[in-house]
Amino acid sequence: MRLPRKSRFIWRSDGFRIYSSNRKFLWFLLPSLLGVSLFVLIPFGDVVRRSFTTALSGEFCGWDNYVSVFRNQAFRLAVKNTLRFVGVCLPILLVVSLVIALAMQWVPVLEKCKACYLLPMAMPAATVVLVWKLVFAKQGFLSGLLGVQYDFLAGDRAFWVLIATYVWKNLGYTVVLWLAALRTVPVDIKEAARVDGAGAVRIFFHITLPYLKGAAYTIGLLSFLNTFKVFREVYLIAGSYPGEEIYLLQHVFHNWYTKLDLDKMAAGAVLAAAVLGAVALFMGRLLEDED
Repeated sequence: MRLPRKSRFIWRSDGFRIYSSNRKFLWFLLPSLLGVSLFVLIPFGDVVRRSFTTALSGEFCGWDNYVSVFRNQAFRLAVKNTLRFVGVCLPILLVVSLVIALAMQWVPVLEKCKACYLLPMAMPAATVVLVWKLVFAKQGFLSGLLGVQYDFLAGDRAFWVLIATYVWKNLGYTVVLWLAALRTVPVDIKEAARVDGAGAVRIFFHITLPYLKGAAYTIGLLSFLNTFKVFREVYLIAGSYPGEEIYLLQHVFHNWYTKLDLDKMAAGAVLAAAVLGAVALFMGRLLEDED
């Protein structure tokens, strides 16, 4: 193949990557870069600046806002609950969705029903909350079925209802992503392994799973970010001050906003962004090291 004029290769991984010395491609990136800079980077830079100033006078206060955030009991409780929520629901979602995707691939009839798995994502949060109250409330359907008045939306039980809500709502979307990733696994390699006597379990762990590493990073990161969207259901069910078991990080930011504690909000937002960035980099580095 003849290369374009004034072009050269810069690296090769899954094919040729060509870099044009005239850099005309930058004009195509410029609109997106301007939009991201105007609506994301510049506002976040202002948030970082405000995290080192007082809310009313705007005077420089150093690390006082961050110290105040770390000393805040509600913030520590919210961080603990959020970490617990992510640590429980994320592995459950990834494992269950992968198992369903594999079952749909092995049984082609099940793949025709994949549109049904996306219905929970199309349901409004208010509708989900209404159904959840009808089912799990003290005088709800489940209590009537068991013959006792048992409030599943109170105490530690509310935490597991929240886990079920997140998994139920995001399961279909994650299954579709796993199905797309499974189609990228070369069929001829799996057939060759079967001819050599490899079983289904060995093929999965030695062929299928390694090919899913790149998709696992994307799916895991998207699922991790979606865990922060469950606040809508919690807020509609329990309001601004729910039980301690389901008091999440978004509740802290919401209450600080209503009280106009903008200095704490800015410091907390910078800390949250730092943690999210660290998680994304850690997952990328972990995948890169395994490769």
